[in-house]
Amino acid sequence: MPEKLRIVGLEEHVVLPVLLDAWAKAGVPQIPQLGYGDEPFALRLRDVGDRRLADMDDQGVDVAVLSLATPGVQNLTAADAVSVAREANDALAEVVRAHPRRFQALAAIPTPSPESAAAELERAVTQLGFRGAMLYGRTGDKPADAPEFDDLYATAERLRVPLHFHPQTPVRAVQEAYYSGLPHGVGPMLATAGLGWYYDLGVQYLRMIFSGVFDRHPDLQVIAGHWGEVVLFYLDHIGILRHAAKLERPLADYFRQNFWVAGSGTVSERYLRWTAEVVGTDRMLYSTDYPYTFGTRPGGFPFLDTSGGVARSFLEQAPFTQEEKTAIGSGNWERLTGHVGPGTGTAGTAVGSRP
Repeated sequence: MPEKLRIVGLEEHVVLPVLLDAWAKAGVPQIPQLGYGDEPFALRLRDVGDRRLADMDDQGVDVAVLSLATPGVQNLTAADAVSVAREANDALAEVVRAHPRRFQALAAIPTPSPESAAAELERAVTQLGFRGAMLYGRTGDKPADAPEFDDLYATAERLRVPLHFHPQTPVRAVQEAYYSGLPHGVGPMLATAGLGWYYDLGVQYLRMIFSGVFDRHPDLQVIAGHWGEVVLFYLDHIGILRHAAKLERPLADYFRQNFWVAGSGTVSERYLRWTAEVVGTDRMLYSTDYPYTFGTRPGGFPFLDTSGGVARSFLEQAPFTQEEKTAIGSGNWERLTGHVGPGTGTAGTAVGSRP
């Protein structure tokens, strides 16, 4: 009988009091989807103890890599972003120390203050033992390929830790042009979790490639959720731009050498097989997008429900060898970040860059 898979979920969201206070100060709507109030969803988003651990057991997830819910600190002023990121990272480190066998963390990074972003990543990795960082595409109207973020990318490359990018809401002009005026109030949902999030972030990935981020930092490693944020499904077509963009490599090579891909709780075998075909199972990771895909909600979809053991059974029943399933469940994550440990800096060796 095959050995039980160890499953590490990489996109497991949390909000902390310091973040809620900062968002409220910045005028962010105080809605359950962001962790405000006493609805079950909001309570799950804020919980870092028994409820979350019980839900992980229900899903079949062994380790949750915690990160702040979108957009983290990237919608704050520079000064607030720096202080909130530092306090949030310290709080996440305490959560991990309380349950070191069940929790790991990705750092919040104050990109509104680019000069502080690299320093906070360094502190989070070398002093707090974080496995990398969670970013959210744009910072205000600055795209992810803006030159001021080069120091951050260089630091991630030097520390050999990945940067996980998560979508955020498209800019207001895009929302109004593409998602407004639809009946039954569907526009805001289409602009976010329905479709807009993924297009928005997929464009950020392409901007990073076309503007030379990965040519300047060839060993920078990026984690893409939601099965590659749409881009993987159009690589062959987008690849015609290689020569116009003067890329050093074929477009697909960037995804096979600089990207790792997870499904973010979308339990679709079609997407799973397509991702394996495009980037290979040695570049696939696992995530459940908790709590956004936990439990059945009115109007929900079965392929967005990871409760009742579905997170585990989806991988166990995947059309791969046991070795490949083990790699996706946890082996690739350890290969990518196993050199980082709590309070130990970045001692050790990992095969996190080009395979």
